[in-house]
Amino acid sequence: MGISRRQFVGGAVAVGAAVTTATTTGFAPSASAHTRPRTAALWDEFADAPYTHPQIPYVGRAGARRGATRLSRPPVVANVLTYGAAPDGSADSAPAINRALAEAGERGGGTVLIPPGTYRIDDFLHIGHNDVVLRGAGSGRTKLIATKNLTELIGQYGSRYGGDKSAWSWAGGLIWLAPKARLDSLVGAIRAKAWPFEGWTGNKRDEWQTLTTVRPARRGDWSVTVDDPSAVRRGQVVLLRLVDDADHTLLEHMAGGGAGPESYHWDDKTKLTSYVPHEWPVRVLSVRGRKVTLERPLPLDVRPEWDPRLTTSAEPLTGAGVEGLTLEAVETPQPVHLLDKGYNGVTFQCAYDCWADDIVVRHVDNGFGLVAASACTMRRTRVEGRGSHHPYFCREGAHDNLIEDFRIAARTVPAPTGTQLHGINVEGLSSYNVWSRGVMEMGTFDTHRGMPFANVRTEITVDNNGRHGGDASAGPLYGARFTHWNVTVTNGRAGLVKIDTIAPYSATVGISEVREFDQIDVPDFTGELHARVEAYGNPGAVRPRNLYEAQRMLRR
Repeated sequence: MGISRRQFVGGAVAVGAAVTTATTTGFAPSASAHTRPRTAALWDEFADAPYTHPQIPYVGRAGARRGATRLSRPPVVANVLTYGAAPDGSADSAPAINRALAEAGERGGGTVLIPPGTYRIDDFLHIGHNDVVLRGAGSGRTKLIATKNLTELIGQYGSRYGGDKSAWSWAGGLIWLAPKARLDSLVGAIRAKAWPFEGWTGNKRDEWQTLTTVRPARRGDWSVTVDDPSAVRRGQVVLLRLVDDADHTLLEHMAGGGAGPESYHWDDKTKLTSYVPHEWPVRVLSVRGRKVTLERPLPLDVRPEWDPRLTTSAEPLTGAGVEGLTLEAVETPQPVHLLDKGYNGVTFQCAYDCWADDIVVRHVDNGFGLVAASACTMRRTRVEGRGSHHPYFCREGAHDNLIEDFRIAARTVPAPTGTQLHGINVEGLSSYNVWSRGVMEMGTFDTHRGMPFANVRTEITVDNNGRHGGDASAGPLYGARFTHWNVTVTNGRAGLVKIDTIAPYSATVGISEVREFDQIDVPDFTGELHARVEAYGNPGAVRPRNLYEAQRMLRR
């Protein structure tokens, strides 16, 4: 059903105001919080061209089931107590929980209950079948105590780019949602010390087959014309595969195009170029003749020089979730930077339309991860305890995910020497992800090179005291269309929040007045950045207050 531009703007503004009124940040409001809100001129522009705006990406369908506010829960099929789990922590409950999860999956799915209690787990938990949900009694009533890290459980995990780094610093979880076959393959490669690629097309990026080639199309189109629709079916999750050419015009396009990206030296950015071909998972809504309609608009142009095609992938994990529990690792000092042992929280990998809700992780090396995961939702999540390296990480081509109502609590002990704090991380050509309604008592908007593009952070309060990372070989910090909208910075630091002087074709709207100190970056691209700033120094005084919530009002 369509609505007029006037109805769209008015309704979205009302939603943004209502959401902000209902949100408690836990920080003192800025002086501008009582300024009469006004509709942003950039919002009016966006409403006129929501799928093709040059600075603001369309993220109104980010998250599981296109951002559904209610996700269907499968019926209860198992209780872990029946399998021998001990709610008093007296014995290792991981075998019982994993058996219950596996049997539920083998029977076609269902919810596995963990009643109130404290459960010791001496192994990681794996959700590897579609439509399986692990449900506790609430994050304040069901607690899992993790006694071992992933190095102990699986083995050392080195970086595929060399060096002595531990890949557990950015991968894996003590609750790991990933397709069984894909995780078995990953674990096998790690134990063989054949450090794998982690994404949708296998450890060597060779596990895919062409379904059909695709005719040219433009960013924002909801349908594509294919040459042979016979292998494409309604409801299927496919990959749109785009191959960069010798002149790196695909990477230039991701950066917004123009003189700056055209003059950038791409060839020596070997880590960045390893992320292409670009793979975008999407579900097919309909197939009518050679017209294939997708559940989200195209994130990029589709051009002949990039050999565009729809392909298969590793079979994704779909419809799975974890909710209503606390995962607490045994408290150990935070490791030296990039040498994490793998006391990691919840990670989604090669997952689509999956979710986490009402989850707390405590004393973890890394909190919540999205690794080559797409269309997933994390709602009401919290990272707390002794301090984490990556409280949230989003990498290896993770797209269209929603993280909302999240909190990073202040660390409970001082940071050991040699450690690093990032924050809400995005890297590795990840795109169209949303962080919404968050409170960050520490950390930063960590854009970790690898040229992520078209991501949104909106209605967030942050004590901006973290730093970004990223190898020089990973290329630019930002691609095009990053948007920071309504952000309150409590310590006055500009870095990674006010991005108009560094991020091409970006929008910085309604952020606190800030200044540069600590880590200060320079632009990767020369010349005009085509970035926009509005309502600077006035967080909360711009409408809509929540860009994602407002975009959800749009119907085609």
